[in-house]
Amino acid sequence: MPKLRAWATPLTVATFLTMGVTGLLLFFHLDIGLNKLLHEWVGLLMIFGVGAHLVLNWRPFSTYFKRQSAVVIMASGAAVLMLSFIPVQSGGNPMSSVFQSLQAAPIEQVIALAGKGAEDGLAALQAEGVLVEPGQSIMAATGGGRDATMQVIKVLFAD
Repeated sequence: MPKLRAWATPLTVATFLTMGVTGLLLFFHLDIGLNKLLHEWVGLLMIFGVGAHLVLNWRPFSTYFKRQSAVVIMASGAAVLMLSFIPVQSGGNPMSSVFQSLQAAPIEQVIALAGKGAEDGLAALQAEGVLVEPGQSIMAATGGGRDATMQVIKVLFAD
């Protein structure tokens, strides 16, 4: 247990700090660079830190189950988490629809939206190692993979 104690709480504190700052930046749409990616990956790391912290402090933590206010707070958190899995009927994120439309459209239309000529756009893609045939959609050319689709969009919409 001494080895666990040496890193569990510092890891919990470090990941909480990172999650808090990046979470605020994401909430206020001020994130830049790798904030979102860092937030997601450090969130996974935080699970391990908090889990280890709970193992070390289980006896004091378990006393919270004897306090009504603590139980209500923890149960409320669990209920909110469960509610977050209910599908929202508002139609979802409109950017998702735009992204799906870009993936399904013929490549010439996407190139035109990027403000380029068809030949220039296809040549730029080929220079990056992305082979898209005229009339083919991004989805058909890349298999619909998110990373490959993002590469095509990045190449076409680069300044």
